[in-house]
This record gives sequence, structure tokens and C-alpha cells, in this order.
Amino acid sequence: MVFLDAMHCKVQENGEVRHKALYNVLATKVDGRREILGMYLAESEGAKLWLQILKDLQNRGVKDLLIVCIDNLKGFSEAIETIFPKAEIQVCIVHQIRNSLRYITFKDKRAFLTDLKEVYKAPNKAAAQDALLHLSQHWGAKYPLVIKSWEANWERLSAYFSYPADIRRMMYTTNAVEGFHRGIRKVTKTKGAFTSDMALLKLAYLAMRNISSKWETPIPNWALIAQQLAIIFGERMPLKLKLHA
Repeated sequence: MVFLDAMHCKVQENGEVRHKALYNVLATKVDGRREILGMYLAESEGAKLWLQILKDLQNRGVKDLLIVCIDNLKGFSEAIETIFPKAEIQVCIVHQIRNSLRYITFKDKRAFLTDLKEVYKAPNKAAAQDALLHLSQHWGAKYPLVIKSWEANWERLSAYFSYPADIRRMMYTTNAVEGFHRGIRKVTKTKGAFTSDMALLKLAYLAMRNISSKWETPIPNWALIAQQLAIIFGERMPLKLKLHA
């Protein structure tokens, strides 16, 4: 399972302060341990840059991605499918909720969120689709663009309903990589603008080393999750089980 997201930092360049995107690739490996597969710096975030990053990962030996969790950046899903066509893509529910609430008036937010919870917390996809239909009927006339966004992205937003609860909790949001970003920001927020790209990358790398030192053990319930993934993905999820006579 791989989480892809970018954070933004300030770097001095030719006497000006520029905002640059630090792309981070956080993976949960077959053994249940987390690892940063790559950190990349670019002028801005975009699907074309993610395509290059995914190609670099492939060239470095990444053969397969089972589940990829992303935000809803335009063209992002298509970039992933170009390099890893078998990957299951989950668009972050939390990002979608935040984006939706930006366009809901204050007096409607509580009621809208109550109806929206029935969608993303539904017990299965069929129930979620029924809740989405109710959401559309109730709020579609007042907030047509918000409802259209949920409907247009529904297949990517609802991918997690196909999995058991333990896997759902891992994949429905990009919070894992956002937590990593918070760890990076703890050491970058006091620096203002970095003097160069290399200065930023060096500090981010050192912060990554400190953060990843806490990832020495598998994530909770990994033994169960790994077996569930092996059943779902077959030979794509290799498990080494010792059998005793």
C-alpha cells in the first residue's frame, strides 16, 4: 500500500522566495513496515511530475503497487495507471470532505456533514450509494457542484468499500503520509525560507531518518491484514508461511 502526497516549502532562488513542492512516497511493505521510497523536489505539484516519480520508482525496482492512496489532483489517477495499471486507486475521503465543506455555508455545514457521514461511513458500497442518492436529493439543488464532485469521483472514492474493515481504515485517507509531513514541518517551520534546494533536501532527509526510526515494527494487526490482502490479491501479495509437519 502506497501513499502519495506533496508538501510545500519556501526556498530562496535568485533573490526571490519561491514555494516548492516536496513529493513524498510512503509505502507499507509486504512485511507490514513503513518506508519512504522517495523524496523529490519540484517547482509545483502536478500529475506530470507524479508520472515521472512513478517511472523512477519502477526503474529503481518497484514491481507492483497493490493499493495507492492519493488526493484528487487532476490527472493523478491516470498517471498511476500508466505505470502501474493493476493498482487499486483510492482517492482520499478526508480531502474530499474538506473540499466539499469549503463550499457549504456555515449554517448548513452541520446538517450537510450529518448526511455526508451516512455516505462514507456506510457498512457497504450499496448502502453508501443509497446515502449518496439521498445526499443528492436533499442538497443537490443548493450545492450542485459539491454533489457533482462526489458523483464524478465516486468509483475512486468508494474503492475502500471492497475491502475488510482493517484494510479500509488504512486506505480511506492519506493521513499516513500527512502525519509524515507534520513530522517534517516540525523541523522546517523555524527555518523560514531555505537558502537552496539542497539545504531543504538535507534537512528533510535528516528528519525522515528520525521519523522512520520509529517504524521498526509492523503496523498493528498486520498478520491479519496481510492474510486478507493475500486472499484478495493472490500471488501479487507474497506471504512466506512456515508449515510444520
